[in-house]
Amino acid sequence: MQSLQARQHWMSVLSSSPPDLLLTHWQALKLKPGYQTIRAPEIGLAQLQARMGATGRRFVLGDMTVTRAVVQLEDGTYGYGYVAGRNKAHADLCALIDALLQRPEHQERLQQQLIEPLAALRREQHQLRARAIAASKVDFFTLVRGDNA
Repeated sequence: MQSLQARQHWMSVLSSSPPDLLLTHWQALKLKPGYQTIRAPEIGLAQLQARMGATGRRFVLGDMTVTRAVVQLEDGTYGYGYVAGRNKAHADLCALIDALLQRPEHQERLQQQLIEPLAALRREQHQLRARAIAASKVDFFTLVRGDNA
């Protein structure tokens, strides 16, 4: 279960990272793994569903574009990449990094030099957004002036 949660975390970080920033961190690692493309990056639609009030009946909120890719390392490890939008290079790079993160010989280095810095940046961006939202918060209150009798 621990590895499933770890993989979910790195997949989330990879897919939500800005593609140019991910590429910069990747290039700094200077890794050149051998791999083959199993499913070339392709763009499709995913249907978004929601629930009224988070508990009601489901309804279709709309569609969004999703790009997916699958690669296989020379040792047979598969990597998957799913990203929101239409960026094929981003999905392909996510799939390659996912495959490498499953290998013990690469996992620690990639976690320290790629996943952790990108996750820290994402946390910082979330905190900045939360502060901006909190600064615009308006408190509405009702003033009661004695009895209405």
